[in-house]
Amino acid sequence: MQVIRGVLEKDLIVRLKDGDQTAFQLLFHFYYPGLVTYASQFTISTADSEEIVQDFFVRLWSRHNQIILCDSFKNYFFSSVKNACLDFLKHLKIEKKYVSEMMELSKHHLAYDVDLFVASELQDKLKQGIDLLPDKCRQVFVMSRIDGLKNDEIAAQLDISKRTVETQISKALKVLRVELKDYLGLLLFII
Repeated sequence: MQVIRGVLEKDLIVRLKDGDQTAFQLLFHFYYPGLVTYASQFTISTADSEEIVQDFFVRLWSRHNQIILCDSFKNYFFSSVKNACLDFLKHLKIEKKYVSEMMELSKHHLAYDVDLFVASELQDKLKQGIDLLPDKCRQVFVMSRIDGLKNDEIAAQLDISKRTVETQISKALKVLRVELKDYLGLLLFII
């Protein structure tokens, strides 16, 4: 039977079962350092070991009225911490597997493609910029850059000079450079 600061461990457990905070504190201060050292054999991080032991004591206090008396709680304390460490390691393994699966999925699935979201936002901004253009300028720009027509084809269809087509496209690009200034570096990177 363990003696903790002149008090039998069994007496402390009886007092703990009755809700005595002083008994809990004595047990905590007596066992905490050894339990952290023991938990550190399972976990890499001292912080994780401390958290596991603290969680054990929180659970012990929250269920103090359910304690079943026995001769030594030392074995119970160390077994409980060992099981908590094993649960922690299992959870860590599952978490690593999940992160690994998510990383693999993100490499191959469009829903995780950052460029897709950026391109979508860029398309919206481009559409807004085109909508700001004067009617004739917008018409020429759309025919050139979106429909893919050559300048002389646009000139023939709209019955304007090739030079007017070039001027309208130049105006459109100037307006769009201002409207899309935040995206110009990105546009160069994507293209």
